[in-house]
Amino acid sequence: MAKTLDEIFKSDDLGLLDVKAKTDRVKTDEDRLIDTFMEINAFVEQNSREPSVSSMAEYGLLSKLKSIRENEKHKIQLKPFDKHNLLGEVEIEKKSIDDILNDDVLGLLDNESDMSLYDFKHTPKQTEKRADADFVAQRKPMPEKEFKKYEALFQQVHKELKENKRKLVEFKDAETNLIEGNFYLVDGLLCYLESSEAEKVLKGDRIRLEGRTKTIFENGTVSNMLFRSLGKAILKNGKIVTNTDESAEIELLVNSGMVSEADVHSGWIYVLRSKHIKLKDIQNLYKIGFSTNKVEDRIKNAAQEATFLFADVEIVSTYRCFNIDIHNFENLLHRFFGNACLDIDVFDNQNQRITPREWFVVPFKIIDEAVYMIINGSIVNYKYDEAKNKIILK
Repeated sequence: MAKTLDEIFKSDDLGLLDVKAKTDRVKTDEDRLIDTFMEINAFVEQNSREPSVSSMAEYGLLSKLKSIRENEKHKIQLKPFDKHNLLGEVEIEKKSIDDILNDDVLGLLDNESDMSLYDFKHTPKQTEKRADADFVAQRKPMPEKEFKKYEALFQQVHKELKENKRKLVEFKDAETNLIEGNFYLVDGLLCYLESSEAEKVLKGDRIRLEGRTKTIFENGTVSNMLFRSLGKAILKNGKIVTNTDESAEIELLVNSGMVSEADVHSGWIYVLRSKHIKLKDIQNLYKIGFSTNKVEDRIKNAAQEATFLFADVEIVSTYRCFNIDIHNFENLLHRFFGNACLDIDVFDNQNQRITPREWFVVPFKIIDEAVYMIINGSIVNYKYDEAKNKIILK
């Protein structure tokens, strides 16, 4: 006679049918490691930087991150979760088809059937390796000693961003905005473009800058990524970090070791605006000059000097310079903005006519770009398009 379910359960004297509630799975060491790393990821996402020693909470995360970086096994485990490239380049062993077949100890992948249907005897086989052009630059961890000077540099930039001495502005065009010695924000990380080998290359009917860079990231990694690849990354998800005023700029250079005793302080490039009653309303009218003395001292008697149009002036910006030849600078500047030079004559107290050549009708942001191009030497590859108000490749 068939038994009902109730009868079956009642006759289970040994309790074989008792169902116990599932207990929560105990976390493994790997689970805890991943949780720790995800906590570090969350901090970076929220603060756009790595944890530092500024507080006990951050110091704890910093210690955990350092411990992970020193353990190759942990780095391999965590690399799939490394969305901010905190671990740099990690060598992960990739198994080939042969490795998988050789490891098939149970013979699950054996196939004795005739495979001649898939045996193409008359098609060419690829035997050559891909060319160097397929090489993709990756970030690599820098030795701690080598990164030390850059670390101080990044810390100073963070400080200046908080103090509004620097700002984050829109990145538009790699060929004019990517400049050696400048800082950028890309995917939440600060990076420093230390050098670029980019050169003008003719592509079809266009001339483009192409070549590799040396780019340092604040997480202690370095990359030789392509100039255009860096530009695209910043354009997609990044910003330009503006430069500081001259006093903070020289402090930054000295602290970072970028300026040594061998470097000669040439003076200051300055940008001024006229307070002349008939000129102050002319849009984008600026004087660009060079002084071996502090700019404040240079303009004290502006109202008595023809070069300042016999009027007081206002300082718009100054740039401290090293190793610049003043005569070369002036000649280069006059040629670069020559078409935008203000055509004006002034007369001194003896009624002698003077024609100043250092006043230009150019937007300040264009002047700012040009000054940094002069300082780093890249300006020789560009020219100013007055009609478009834009710096373009020659």
